[in-house]
Amino acid sequence: MAKEGHIHENTGHPCEEVGHHHEDKGHCCCHEGHQQGHDGESHHHDGDDHEHHGHQQGLWLIGVEALLLIAAIVVEKTWELTTFQLLLVYMVPYLLAGHETLREAAEGLVHGDAFNEHFLMSVATIGALCIGFMPGVEPEFAEAVFVMLFFQVGEFFEGYAEGQSRKSISHLLDLRPDVAYLERDGEVVEVSPEAVQKDDVIVIRPGGKIPLDGVVISGSSALNTVALTGESMPREVSVGDDVMSGCINGSGVLRVRVSKIYGESTVQKIIALVEHAGNKKSKSESFITRFARIYTPIVVVAALLLAFVPPLLSVGFSQAFPVWLGRALIFLVVSCPCALVISVPLTFFGGIGGASRKGILVKGANYIDVLSSLSAVVFDKTGTLTHGRFIVEAVHPESCDENRLLHLAAHVEHFSTHPIAAALREAFPDEATDGCSVEQVQEISGCGVCAVVGTEKVCVGNTKMMEHLGISWRECEHNGTIIHVAIDGTYAGHIVINDTPKPDSQKAVEDLKALGVSRIVMLTGDRKSVAQSVVARLGIDDYHAELLPADKVEILEQIKRDESEAGRVAFVGDGINDAPVLARADVGIAMGGLGSDAAIEAADVVLMDDHPSKIATAIRVARRTIAIARQNVWFAISVKVAVLILAAVGIASMWLAAFADVGVTVLAVLNAMRALR
Repeated sequence: MAKEGHIHENTGHPCEEVGHHHEDKGHCCCHEGHQQGHDGESHHHDGDDHEHHGHQQGLWLIGVEALLLIAAIVVEKTWELTTFQLLLVYMVPYLLAGHETLREAAEGLVHGDAFNEHFLMSVATIGALCIGFMPGVEPEFAEAVFVMLFFQVGEFFEGYAEGQSRKSISHLLDLRPDVAYLERDGEVVEVSPEAVQKDDVIVIRPGGKIPLDGVVISGSSALNTVALTGESMPREVSVGDDVMSGCINGSGVLRVRVSKIYGESTVQKIIALVEHAGNKKSKSESFITRFARIYTPIVVVAALLLAFVPPLLSVGFSQAFPVWLGRALIFLVVSCPCALVISVPLTFFGGIGGASRKGILVKGANYIDVLSSLSAVVFDKTGTLTHGRFIVEAVHPESCDENRLLHLAAHVEHFSTHPIAAALREAFPDEATDGCSVEQVQEISGCGVCAVVGTEKVCVGNTKMMEHLGISWRECEHNGTIIHVAIDGTYAGHIVINDTPKPDSQKAVEDLKALGVSRIVMLTGDRKSVAQSVVARLGIDDYHAELLPADKVEILEQIKRDESEAGRVAFVGDGINDAPVLARADVGIAMGGLGSDAAIEAADVVLMDDHPSKIATAIRVARRTIAIARQNVWFAISVKVAVLILAAVGIASMWLAAFADVGVTVLAVLNAMRALR
């Protein structure tokens, strides 16, 4: 049905570039009504209008053709016409329904691509029209027109399904910004997002689309990220927070300093990822493409043998040939591989689109195959299972209250840029405005910091600091980074700082186990005690701690060797040091919301909202997609084999043949559309 040279051989998908209307790609059944050569920069809503109009026009055309076929049958039953006159009557609906198919068949012959479904349909129906002129053979004009008409109905459903597949990810085009409001010489001017440079300041008004990635320098608001991440909860941002292009600003005016130019922005990368997803075929698609190239010539040869061999072996060739020729023509109609070459790629494309609506970007249909058969998932810890930033988890004072202990520790770390210092200052935000003086700051390498706060000398650091000062300290039963505090030479207590797990990390592990993932491993560069704490809280099977990036690659390779050939291993990470491991895994999954560009580039699947629980969602989408594709393959093959046998022995009629080809295709396409959900 769809042009093999365009869809099946080039990309295996009904739309090679999502959201852009191509010139003759993304083939729609309603050729006259379908928009051709749509400019990729034009607003895609206009394309949707043209497509809707094309579908309406196609329905009207099919209705007219059906009425003409009924009228021709009435004429045949009412008047006694010669065979030639009857042919002329039926040629009107035949040419109206089949002119595109005949044209496609002729083009295929000219370009050396004769063995496609258009050629098979043309030969079968022209043969059915001509067989009526043989002596003693009833004309099959109505059957020939019906086959062409039903074939067009199948193309209509195919075109509709392709349109729905495009729409399943065309919502990503809504992310693409139209304008940016740039601060220039004290004024705000409207410019194209491409004209904005790094470090320029842009203004995002309430309800406006964020055109470029950047950092908020004034204002606060709640961002609608649903189109980007699939999450309906708004994200609160204020001064110092990062914002991503494609989000919708809520109620406040934001001034944002641009951190990435338009071509490097999040929204452009997302669109590029999905647009090129069609270039990587799944195993099923690759098999179907190869199968169709071999299968079609075989059935043509089989039809020729069916037409000529039995009559040659019979007593009366002239009497037997029309009978066997009719069976051969029915055999050709049944044998068209439309249901397979259309529905399978459409299923995978729908699966990719359905995943994108949930904030999961799959870079190719081949990764759908891998996701569906995962037996092991390997996680990075920091930024993947945990937030990736330190917070104060507990305060254990010895000789003062909790507030005073935090107050003094935050003051001592006032000038430090270390993440632990930032956690202490965040735990006591009044430190910067309470008026206490901080003097004589001294950093002791590998130990900590000492300073005079007001009139007291305060030392903050690890156990080496306490040993250096000759002060005894108390051990802590908590896992995490323990910060000890001494005031004027006396032990004052300790503070527990930790990188806490994300709220849904435990759910992610539980969901993966429920899906049958047999091995879940965590890799981290942190100390063993910290790793043990995270593993115990989340229920992870195994872990490896105190690793360098090269160590992670080595361990991943060992895990891959341990798994059976049927099993696949995924690695989930977010940092630049995870890029080598992401690339070596069977499928690399990057936390894309706050992950590094290097990790996103190296990964095969990107989770846009940084929720590890989405991995289980991705697996469910992949398994559902594979299941639908298999249903279509077995259904199409079973029906076709059964009717081919019936055709060979003379039981199947041309009407049944039309159902076995086009009817099965329509049912398979409708089933494939379930993947969109």
